Formats: sequence, C-alpha cells, structure tokens
Amino acid sequence: MDIRNDNEAQAAFEEITRGMTSDPNGSVLVQEMVKGQRELVIGLTRDPQFGPCVMFGLGGIFTEILKDISFRLAPLEKKDALDMMHDIKGHKILDAIRGMESADKDMLVDILINVGKIGLENEAVKEIDINPVILSGSRPVAVDALIILEEPNIS
Repeated sequence: MDIRNDNEAQAAFEEITRGMTSDPNGSVLVQEMVKGQRELVIGLTRDPQFGPCVMFGLGGIFTEILKDISFRLAPLEKKDALDMMHDIKGHKILDAIRGMESADKDMLVDILINVGKIGLENEAVKEIDINPVILSGSRPVAVDALIILEEPNIS
C-alpha cells in the first residue's frame, strides 16, 4: 500500500513472497493504488422469481451502515441507470462538491448496463459485488470485486 517507486515495490514483493510458505507457486497481484474520497457499490443478484437484478448505491462501509441502494431488473437502458443513481438518498455524492469533480455518469451508466448484461448472458453468475467503486476524480474505478457462481447440478 502506498508504494511510490520500483525499490519499494521490489521490497514489498519480496516480503509477500517470503510469507507464501503454504503455496510456493502462488502469485502476487499488483494494481494501481486508487485514491478518492467517494465510494460506491455496484452489483448483481439473481432473484429466483425476477432473474438478474442490478444494484447501485453508496459503497465501502456505508453499504452495510446506511443501506442506501437502488435495484433494477436487467436489462437496463440508460434512463434506468440514471434513475438508479438519482434514487439513492446520497445521490449528491455524484455531483461536484468541495473541490471534487462530478462523477462521470456516462461511465457509471456503462458499468451498470454491462453488469446487467453479464447476468443475462451468463446463467451461472449468481451474484456480483463490486465494492468499492472509488471515484478517482470523476472516473469510477472498481477496486475490489467478487463474482459468485451457481453450484453445478450434479445428478
């Protein structure tokens, strides 16, 4: 975390790999350190009655604390995605505030529509949880994600 140069990256890599005694063939994932003060959540759940439902809301720790989220059935159109953004109580977090740029709503729309498409096109996908999606300037960046697949039917 907060690695600023090649030497720090090499030292961190060596420290991590020294601790990988249980799986010497393991791997290390390196990604950009994303900074931002606003966190969102985007997801998908497969409802047994309605099918794939897309979720949008406040992310990070606020997902559990405030439960400020909105759902729509997939497939989504641009209007649906924009409505979801406006439905949450904290929708002003997407606006320009305190020197921060407004969120790139077009990018958020694309993400929401595509998460719905994944649910429609892949029956095996039971859930998707992208949390947090950090606003780095205006750009939404998925920092952590989890996809849960249906257990295969073994008869």
